[in-house]
Order: sequence, then structure tokens, then C-alpha cells
Amino acid sequence: MYYDDFSKRLTQLRQKKGVTARDMSLSLGQSESYINKIENNYSLPSMNGFFYICDYLGITPKDFFDYEDENPILTNTLLQSCGKLTAEQTEALIKFIKTI
Repeated sequence: MYYDDFSKRLTQLRQKKGVTARDMSLSLGQSESYINKIENNYSLPSMNGFFYICDYLGITPKDFFDYEDENPILTNTLLQSCGKLTAEQTEALIKFIKTI
């Protein structure tokens, strides 16, 4: 059961990032089939491997398991961008968000 949830979430987040399992595996310094094996429930990453996966995806481990947020990569990008706004711009953005 947990394998299934983990593998589905990894697949979802990898696809949202727009990378292949092979490219992600190689970017993490692993064999070509590393991510494929995880996504197909043949293995789980080590704790360090999981942290590297999260770092690669640009999310926190908490984000990984937040199944309500379909795209935490975009959410984190939005939050980082908001941190660069002035107080006035932030208030305007909040007002805009409340209207949509």
C-alpha cells in the first residue's frame, strides 16, 4: 500500500517537472533504471536517496507527502516569488487571489 502511494506520487511529481525517469536517475547519479524501479514498486530509495529526490524536484519531504497539493513544485516557486514582493504588492496579490 505505502509502496503504491510513494511510487504514484514520485511519478506524478516527476512528470510535473517534465523529466523522464532515465534523465532523473542519471541526474541523481544513479543507474538509468533507478527511478523506474521505484516507480514500478521494485524498490524504495534510502533516506538519503529520498532527500536527494526531493532536492532534485525542488520540494521538501513534507511537500512530497502532501497529497492535497498536486503540484508543490509550482507552489514553492510561487512562494519564493512572493517573498520578493513589497508589502503593497503582496496585499494586492492576496486581494487578487481572493477574487479567483
